[in-house]
This record gives sequence, C-alpha cells and structure tokens, in this order.
Amino acid sequence: MQPDVLLHLIEPAPWREALRRGAVRPLPEVGFVHLSTPDQVHLPARALFAGRRDVALLVVDPARLPAPVRFEPGRPEDPAGMLFPHLYGPLPTSAVVAVVPYRVPLPPLPSPGDVLGRAVACCASLPVRRAVGVGDVPGGVAVLDPDHVRSQDNNRLVLTAPVGAATVDAAAEEVGGNAGWPHRAAWLAWPGAEGTAAGLHALGWETEELVLMARAAAPAPEGDVDRVEVVDQQQVHAFWERSWREGLAHLGRDLDRVVADLVGREQLNDRFVAVTDLVVREEGQVVASAQLRVDGATAAVDSVLTAPAARGRGHADALLRRALRLAGDSGCDLVVLEAAADDWPRHWYARRGFEAVGRTWFASR
Repeated sequence: MQPDVLLHLIEPAPWREALRRGAVRPLPEVGFVHLSTPDQVHLPARALFAGRRDVALLVVDPARLPAPVRFEPGRPEDPAGMLFPHLYGPLPTSAVVAVVPYRVPLPPLPSPGDVLGRAVACCASLPVRRAVGVGDVPGGVAVLDPDHVRSQDNNRLVLTAPVGAATVDAAAEEVGGNAGWPHRAAWLAWPGAEGTAAGLHALGWETEELVLMARAAAPAPEGDVDRVEVVDQQQVHAFWERSWREGLAHLGRDLDRVVADLVGREQLNDRFVAVTDLVVREEGQVVASAQLRVDGATAAVDSVLTAPAARGRGHADALLRRALRLAGDSGCDLVVLEAAADDWPRHWYARRGFEAVGRTWFASR
C-alpha cells in the first residue's frame, strides 16, 4: 500500500529554482525524481548529504503526482530487497504539502489534509532554513543569525515538542549568552504550550498568544486589485522603516540598530521560498504593503500594513485579494498566517475566510 506521503531531499537553491519553474525536474541521467518513504529517507540522506543541516525535505502528496511512481531498487549498498519510489516525470511544486528541514529523528510530517500540521510546518520551517546557524535544544532548535542579531525572529528558539519553562529559560540563556543576543526569545508550537508560556511569564518573560489561521487559496474573493503593484522589495523598505519606527519608538537609542536589522533580514526569505512583495501607493508613495511567501502547495501571508493616514480605504482588502489570487495561481491550496490572539486583525482575517486552526506562543525577555 502506498504511504500517505512520499519524501524528496533537496538543497535550497534547486528548491528555489523549482518554485520559479513550478516543478522539480527528473535527473537527466536516470529520467526520474528519486523519492523515499519516511522509513527509508535516512539512506539517501546519509549517502548524499551526510552531516548537512541545510537540506530540505519535501513532503509530497502521492495523489497529486501526474506521472507514474514505480518502486524500484536504489543504490547497490542499500538493504537487499529495498525498493524506492521513483517518479517518472516532473514533481510539481503544487504536490509538496510541506517543506521541513531534514534532521534525525524526522520532524513531524503533516499529511495533505492536516491543516494545523501544515500551518505549523510552514511557520517553523523558514526560520530554520534561512538561519546562519542551527543548534539542537530540548524541544526543537535554536536559530542564529549574527548579521541581524537584534531580530528576534532570526535569533530565537523554535520549539515544536513539549518542554518545561525552566528548560526553555536555561536553553535560551545558554544559547543567547554564547551568541551575544541582546534578548532571549522562544516560539512555542505544540498543543498545551500555554502551560510553558505561563511558566515563562512567572520567570519574567513577556508572552504573547498567537492564533494560527488558514483558508483555501481559491477561490479568491472578488473585488478591486488594480491598485496593487508587485514590486522589488527595495521599494518597500522605506515604508517598513517608517512603520517599524512608529511601532518601536519605545526602544530609544537602540531604535536605529533594531530597525536596520529588521529591514536587512527580509532579503533572506526569498532565497528559500518564493517571495512576492505587494504595495499600494497614493500620490506615488507606498502607503500599504503585504508579503506572500509560497513554499510548495502552502503559502503564508505576512506584513500586511497600512499607514495610519491611509486606513479605511480598502487597501488591505485589495492586498489580501491579490495575495490569495497569486497563491492560487502558484498551485497553492492552503494559505496560512499568524495573528495576535488579543488584537483586532485576527477578527478582520476571520471575516475574510480565515479560520483559527491552532495556537502558538511567542516569549521574550
């Protein structure tokens, strides 16, 4: 019986190229894309990528493959009688329901219909794949980027398995102290993580509850999208800088360095997922923006911002409609996002078809 999911190991640059072209192409010398089952993927990983931490694992829905899959022998040194699934044709990126960093033991692999699992995988995967350094910690990994050390998103613990507050506190102190973090930060993403969040709060951490939300990419809502432009990311930087300066003014003399890191980090994402930056202008100036990140059949919406003076004119609606249409055009069937549990945007997204599928927590001190 065919497994629920098949797997393919791939390096960052070929995956980014596949996202551009819409498919992973078969190797010319063999005529197929080498796939694995979860029980056997360690064999090609060991043979081809031993010791690597930058390899991605594509989680593939066999039902979405248009070409035949044949189970055939692999390398001569593989266990006797073991057969690997070989895809005799391109692997569409729309058949990839999740992309996770490869590690042993395997991280959770969501099935095609596991919306929460796919949302968590999407949110957890990119910070790890874009990190300059990755270290194992209880419950997950620490991601590090010394070039943007003041960005908490790029320098934090990414935890997807249950772990206690004291352990998180100790791990963050050890990693952050050694790495020179000016903060300590952790993202908690497992059912019941509120207990650990409460424990961290008692230890002096600030904690924020986040709602994971999701909706189908298509059909996208009808309405005006003509005002929305797709732009090179450089054209959004000045708008982001103004927005972040307003929101982070309390940082005082550290504000310039923090904003510089926040703007500077953004160019990293497009090396690992397909990023589209969208803007709306008034009188030639950017007054609203959004970002769409496509990673196989799952897309994420992020950074939906409108300048205070330009609110109430439907710009965010137009940006979201355009993002959803682009996601559908890219072959995505699922669009996800994170929203603060106690703030109004989650209700705004709910009115536009996004449903709450789970909770995460962000903690910092």
